[in-house]
Parts: sequence; structure tokens; C-alpha cells
Amino acid sequence: MPTTIFRCLLLLSLAIVDGSGYAASGHEQDQLSLVQQQLDIIERLATQAEAASTAKPVERYRFDYLRLSKDIQRIRQGLQGYMSPSRAQPRDATELVGDYRLDALPAEPSP
Repeated sequence: MPTTIFRCLLLLSLAIVDGSGYAASGHEQDQLSLVQQQLDIIERLATQAEAASTAKPVERYRFDYLRLSKDIQRIRQGLQGYMSPSRAQPRDATELVGDYRLDALPAEPSP
């Protein structure tokens, strides 16, 4: 199972390297959305692999699932920050009324 995870990570890294540049086109946005979906799949596979792991705490080498999870989160945050960067929001968020007509005051009746 860890071999599958490594293959998925390799494919993910190739997709990120191949998609260098800025997310300007709709096609690139679509591709980066697919990368995010693949991150979800990799994370799910890693969780399954960790649950099925037969490694004992005394073994010399074990797979560090926690580090993998943190790396996936970091990649996910980087993608999200790139795809929807934070911008300064307008200070006045009130809606426009759209009615700019002033009605004249009724004329006073003459005596």
C-alpha cells in the first residue's frame, strides 16, 4: 500500500511541476481543482494504509503518516491560496439603493 501512495505523490508532484506559472486560464483552474481532488484521494489512501499497517512501534523503519498528512495539508493550502488569493474587502458593504429620484415637496395651497 505505501508503494501506491508514493506513486500517487509522484504523479501529484509531476502535475504541480508541469503546471508552473500563474492560474490565469480556466483550463489551469480546472487542472488545479483536479489536483485538489487527487490530494483528497491520496489522503484517504494514506488513512487506509495507516489503518492496515502491521508495523510495530519497535520496528526500525516505519512510514510517517503524520508527516505525510501535514505535507498534504500544506500543499492544499498553497493551492487554495493561489486559486483564490485573499484581497482587501471593501470597507462599506452596504447595498446601493438605485433610486435617485427626488420628489418635489407638494406646493402649499394658496389661500
